[in-house]
Amino acid sequence: MNFLQKIQKLPEQKRKAILWIIVIIIALSIFVFYIRSVQERLKSFKTEELREELKMPQFQEKLQQLNEEK
Repeated sequence: MNFLQKIQKLPEQKRKAILWIIVIIIALSIFVFYIRSVQERLKSFKTEELREELKMPQFQEKLQQLNEEK
């Protein structure tokens, strides 16, 4: 007998349980993949280049000048 036919002959409660187990397994695997992807992106993230692009030293100097004026 085909696997799907066996599932179709099960009571509704068991079919729902199988469905939810499959949904949970798929969701967990997607979540794990997402977490690993975020970790890799954070590792490859270059903060120094970002600071240069955003001109953070100039911003920090401006803040210091404002604090000195007070």
